[in-house]
Amino acid sequence: MIDTSILEAAKTADPTPILIAPQPVLRQITRPVAAEDMAQINAMLPGLFRAMYDAPGIGLAAPQVGLGLRFCLVDVADENEERHPMVLINPEVLSESESMAVREEGCLSLPNQYADVVRPEAVRVRYRTLDGSQQEIEADGLLATCLQHEIDHLDGILFVDHISALKRNMIMRRLAKEQRQRKG
Repeated sequence: MIDTSILEAAKTADPTPILIAPQPVLRQITRPVAAEDMAQINAMLPGLFRAMYDAPGIGLAAPQVGLGLRFCLVDVADENEERHPMVLINPEVLSESESMAVREEGCLSLPNQYADVVRPEAVRVRYRTLDGSQQEIEADGLLATCLQHEIDHLDGILFVDHISALKRNMIMRRLAKEQRQRKG
Protein backbone atom coordinates (compact mmCIF):
# COMPACT_ATOMS: atom_id res chain seq x y z
CA MET A 1 0.00 0.00 0.00
CA ILE A 2 1.29 3.46 -0.78
CA ASP A 3 1.31 6.58 1.38
CA THR A 4 -2.22 8.04 1.49
CA SER A 5 -0.77 11.55 1.05
CA ILE A 6 -0.07 10.63 -2.59
CA LEU A 7 -3.77 9.86 -3.15
CA GLU A 8 -4.78 13.07 -1.38
CA ALA A 9 -2.41 15.05 -3.61
CA ALA A 10 -3.83 13.22 -6.65
CA LYS A 11 -7.28 14.72 -5.99
CA THR A 12 -6.01 18.20 -6.84
CA ALA A 13 -3.11 17.36 -9.16
CA ASP A 14 -3.22 18.06 -12.86
CA PRO A 15 -3.59 14.69 -14.60
CA THR A 16 -0.52 13.65 -16.56
CA PRO A 17 -1.42 13.40 -20.28
CA ILE A 18 -1.71 9.81 -21.50
CA LEU A 19 -0.17 9.02 -24.89
CA ILE A 20 -2.31 7.37 -27.53
CA ALA A 21 -1.03 4.61 -29.85
CA PRO A 22 0.86 4.55 -32.16
CA GLN A 23 3.27 6.78 -30.17
CA PRO A 24 6.75 5.18 -30.59
CA VAL A 25 7.54 5.23 -26.85
CA LEU A 26 4.72 2.70 -26.35
CA ARG A 27 6.78 0.16 -28.33
CA GLN A 28 10.08 0.73 -26.53
CA ILE A 29 11.52 -1.50 -23.83
CA THR A 30 11.95 0.48 -20.62
CA ARG A 31 15.12 0.69 -18.58
CA PRO A 32 15.20 -0.35 -14.92
CA VAL A 33 14.46 2.36 -12.39
CA ALA A 34 17.60 3.47 -10.53
CA ALA A 35 17.84 5.20 -7.15
CA GLU A 36 18.39 8.56 -8.87
CA ASP A 37 15.02 8.21 -10.68
CA MET A 38 12.98 7.99 -7.49
CA ALA A 39 12.65 11.73 -6.86
CA GLN A 40 11.18 12.22 -10.35
CA ILE A 41 8.80 9.26 -9.91
CA ASN A 42 7.62 10.45 -6.49
CA ALA A 43 7.01 13.96 -7.84
CA MET A 44 4.95 12.58 -10.72
CA LEU A 45 2.81 10.10 -8.78
CA PRO A 46 -0.10 12.42 -7.90
CA GLY A 47 -0.57 13.37 -11.57
CA LEU A 48 -0.22 9.76 -12.66
CA PHE A 49 -2.81 8.50 -10.20
CA ARG A 50 -5.13 11.36 -11.14
CA ALA A 51 -4.81 10.46 -14.83
CA MET A 52 -5.43 6.77 -14.15
CA TYR A 53 -8.45 7.34 -11.91
CA ASP A 54 -9.96 10.05 -14.14
CA ALA A 55 -9.71 7.89 -17.28
CA PRO A 56 -11.06 5.69 -15.51
CA GLY A 57 -8.46 2.94 -15.54
CA ILE A 58 -7.04 0.23 -13.30
CA GLY A 59 -3.42 0.46 -14.40
CA LEU A 60 -0.96 2.88 -15.94
CA ALA A 61 2.60 2.17 -17.08
CA ALA A 62 5.40 4.73 -17.41
CA PRO A 63 5.62 4.50 -21.24
CA GLN A 64 1.97 5.61 -21.45
CA VAL A 65 3.06 9.02 -20.16
CA GLY A 66 6.25 9.14 -22.22
CA LEU A 67 8.68 7.76 -19.63
CA GLY A 68 11.07 4.98 -20.57
CA LEU A 69 11.28 3.77 -16.96
CA ARG A 70 10.27 0.34 -15.65
CA PHE A 71 7.42 1.14 -13.26
CA CYS A 72 3.65 1.07 -13.23
CA LEU A 73 0.61 1.83 -11.11
CA VAL A 74 -2.19 -0.64 -10.44
CA ASP A 75 -5.48 -0.35 -8.55
CA VAL A 76 -8.20 -2.82 -9.51
CA ALA A 77 -10.64 -1.65 -6.81
CA ASP A 78 -13.98 -0.49 -8.13
CA GLU A 79 -14.40 3.28 -7.79
CA ASN A 80 -17.07 2.61 -5.13
CA GLU A 81 -14.69 0.46 -3.08
CA GLU A 82 -11.77 1.37 -0.85
CA ARG A 83 -8.72 2.05 -3.04
CA HIS A 84 -5.77 -0.37 -3.02
CA PRO A 85 -3.17 1.45 -5.13
CA MET A 86 0.18 -0.11 -5.83
CA VAL A 87 3.31 1.29 -7.41
CA LEU A 88 5.49 -1.47 -8.82
CA ILE A 89 9.11 -0.54 -9.46
CA ASN A 90 11.07 -2.87 -11.76
CA PRO A 91 8.37 -5.57 -11.76
CA GLU A 92 9.07 -8.99 -13.20
CA VAL A 93 6.88 -12.05 -13.62
CA LEU A 94 8.46 -14.93 -11.71
CA SER A 95 5.91 -17.59 -12.61
CA GLU A 96 2.68 -18.09 -14.50
CA SER A 97 -0.05 -20.66 -14.08
CA GLU A 98 -0.47 -23.28 -16.75
CA SER A 99 -4.20 -22.60 -16.77
CA MET A 100 -5.27 -19.77 -19.02
CA ALA A 101 -8.12 -17.27 -18.75
CA VAL A 102 -9.91 -15.08 -21.27
CA ARG A 103 -10.72 -11.53 -20.20
CA GLU A 104 -11.82 -8.50 -22.16
CA GLU A 105 -9.05 -5.92 -22.06
CA GLY A 106 -8.83 -2.28 -22.95
CA CYS A 107 -6.06 0.26 -22.57
CA LEU A 108 -5.82 3.96 -21.74
CA SER A 109 -3.47 4.33 -24.73
CA LEU A 110 -6.06 2.72 -27.03
CA PRO A 111 -9.21 4.48 -25.78
CA ASN A 112 -12.56 2.81 -26.43
CA GLN A 113 -10.91 -0.28 -27.97
CA TYR A 114 -11.48 -3.70 -26.41
CA ALA A 115 -10.73 -7.33 -27.21
CA ASP A 116 -10.73 -10.70 -25.49
CA VAL A 117 -7.18 -11.63 -24.53
CA VAL A 118 -5.93 -15.03 -23.36
CA ARG A 119 -3.35 -14.87 -20.56
CA PRO A 120 -2.18 -17.07 -17.70
CA GLU A 121 -4.89 -17.18 -15.03
CA ALA A 122 -2.45 -16.50 -12.18
CA VAL A 123 1.02 -14.98 -11.82
CA ARG A 124 3.69 -14.37 -9.22
CA VAL A 125 5.38 -10.98 -9.58
CA ARG A 126 8.45 -9.55 -7.83
CA TYR A 127 8.88 -5.77 -7.61
CA ARG A 128 10.25 -2.98 -5.46
CA THR A 129 8.08 -0.56 -3.52
CA LEU A 130 8.59 3.20 -3.35
CA ASP A 131 10.72 2.76 -0.22
CA GLY A 132 12.96 0.26 -2.04
CA SER A 133 11.84 -2.91 -0.31
CA GLN A 134 11.45 -6.02 -2.45
CA GLN A 135 7.99 -7.59 -2.52
CA GLU A 136 6.30 -10.50 -4.21
CA ILE A 137 2.63 -10.82 -5.00
CA GLU A 138 0.61 -13.80 -6.12
CA ALA A 139 -2.38 -12.72 -8.14
CA ASP A 140 -5.23 -14.25 -10.06
CA GLY A 141 -8.33 -12.93 -11.80
CA LEU A 142 -8.48 -9.26 -12.70
CA LEU A 143 -5.33 -8.36 -10.74
CA ALA A 144 -3.30 -11.02 -12.58
CA THR A 145 -4.54 -9.71 -15.93
CA CYS A 146 -3.81 -6.11 -14.96
CA LEU A 147 -0.29 -6.92 -13.75
CA GLN A 148 0.51 -8.80 -16.97
CA HIS A 149 -0.95 -5.99 -19.10
CA GLU A 150 1.09 -3.28 -17.34
CA ILE A 151 4.32 -5.32 -17.33
CA ASP A 152 3.78 -5.90 -21.06
CA HIS A 153 3.76 -2.10 -21.52
CA LEU A 154 7.20 -1.99 -19.89
CA ASP A 155 8.41 -4.39 -22.57
CA GLY A 156 6.87 -2.45 -25.47
CA ILE A 157 3.92 -4.83 -25.84
CA LEU A 158 0.28 -3.74 -26.20
CA PHE A 159 -2.75 -5.90 -25.46
CA VAL A 160 -3.55 -5.99 -29.18
CA ASP A 161 -0.30 -7.93 -29.70
CA HIS A 162 -2.03 -10.89 -28.01
CA ILE A 163 -4.86 -11.11 -30.56
CA SER A 164 -5.01 -12.05 -34.22
CA ALA A 165 -3.47 -9.72 -36.80
CA LEU A 166 -6.90 -9.23 -38.37
CA LYS A 167 -8.50 -8.09 -35.09
CA ARG A 168 -5.43 -5.99 -34.21
CA ASN A 169 -5.53 -4.19 -37.57
CA MET A 170 -9.25 -3.53 -37.20
CA ILE A 171 -8.74 -2.02 -33.75
CA MET A 172 -5.80 0.12 -34.84
CA ARG A 173 -7.69 1.44 -37.88
CA ARG A 174 -10.76 2.21 -35.74
CA LEU A 175 -8.56 3.99 -33.17
CA ALA A 176 -6.85 6.07 -35.87
CA LYS A 177 -10.22 7.03 -37.34
CA GLU A 178 -11.58 8.07 -33.93
CA GLN A 179 -8.47 10.12 -33.22
CA ARG A 180 -8.76 11.92 -36.60
CA GLN A 181 -12.42 12.69 -35.88
CA ARG A 182 -11.56 14.08 -32.44
CA LYS A 183 -8.94 16.42 -33.94
CA GLY A 184 -11.06 17.39 -36.96
